[in-house]
Amino acid sequence: MTLLALADVTKSFGGVTAVGGLSFTVRPRHVVGLMGPNGAGKTTIINLISGLLHPDAGTIRLGGQPVTRARPHEIAGGGLARTYQNVRLISGMTALEQVIVGSYLRRGTSLLASILHLPAARAAARATRADAMDLLARVGMADRADTLAETLSYGEQRRIEIARALASQPKLLLLDEPTAGMNAAESAEIGRLVHALRDDGLTVLMVEHNMRLVADFCEHVVVMNFGRKIAEGPPAACIADPAVQEAYFGKQRDAQRHRA
Repeated sequence: MTLLALADVTKSFGGVTAVGGLSFTVRPRHVVGLMGPNGAGKTTIINLISGLLHPDAGTIRLGGQPVTRARPHEIAGGGLARTYQNVRLISGMTALEQVIVGSYLRRGTSLLASILHLPAARAAARATRADAMDLLARVGMADRADTLAETLSYGEQRRIEIARALASQPKLLLLDEPTAGMNAAESAEIGRLVHALRDDGLTVLMVEHNMRLVADFCEHVVVMNFGRKIAEGPPAACIADPAVQEAYFGKQRDAQRHRA
């Protein structure tokens, strides 16, 4: 089975090809890493999959359904959630409120019922709050529920973003550099969280520069450079690929020194 499939996807900005003929698939309940040096086109791919951009050519399918030209909210409704390379939390909201906002796609209460505070709306609000607290506990942030999100540390804000994305109950979670700015211990904690989410049935596509994290927690890797795929397969094999070493380090002896 395939949950996500890209076929010959191309995207250009002016005369610059950001993504050129990229194809790969993501299987359900797998953690797939999308790697590449700065400017390789990784975030462009995430934006294409989530509908923020539309490809110039090629097709994208989510759960077997074409989403190549779909709008972001339509793709989200089809089971996709994402985080961003730069933290995007709502100013003035607590950690709990941030996660509650993420559940809007699956709320079944009408606007009128909410305005009138009807019993169904009150019950739905209690259930939403309880679910949000469960998600905060899932990412290790339950004790920060009533704290303003902007006062949290960078790593904590990253966790809140993941919890908010999970609130929509996605089938596929896109993580855009989830460990950027974290130390090795914090990064490993995010890796273990991603593995736990996979074990619960979630599929994860993760843009990541951290080779150790990719090697330890991804089951499959796609490596890009200058918008094109240069390697794909098991993490260890991709990281050892001469083309990948050249893309990341310039010279193979530099790559060997880096790994040492």
